[in-house]
Amino acid sequence: MRNQRLVNGVGRSTLAAAGLMAIAALLHPAGASAEGSSPCPWANTLCLFEGENFTGAVFNVRALNPSTGTCVNLPEHGWEGRAHSAINTNSDVASMFLNEDCIGGPAPIHGHESLSSLGFTPKSVWVY
Repeated sequence: MRNQRLVNGVGRSTLAAAGLMAIAALLHPAGASAEGSSPCPWANTLCLFEGENFTGAVFNVRALNPSTGTCVNLPEHGWEGRAHSAINTNSDVASMFLNEDCIGGPAPIHGHESLSSLGFTPKSVWVY
């Protein structure tokens, strides 16, 4: 019984650590320390900017499993009403949606494309 508890305890802590790593990878914070000439220097990432023309705070996101992609609810991450421009450094298309669950007609940002003004404020994005 003691060994089973130890294994279960290790399993839980391993799962917790994996969950934290997944969150960190998905929500990699864009900080002032990001260097480079590009306003979005991260590879295979969708960068959303608070201002038009790639200005203001940056939220960057990518899927933990790029082969399947994932939907990211922007209000859940403090980005409701904040995204006004975007850069997609991934070769796959990213899609923006008016709702929080990536359903409906997407507004695509093709691979290696940037939009200096989105024309609407997305509430979710599908990324690879």
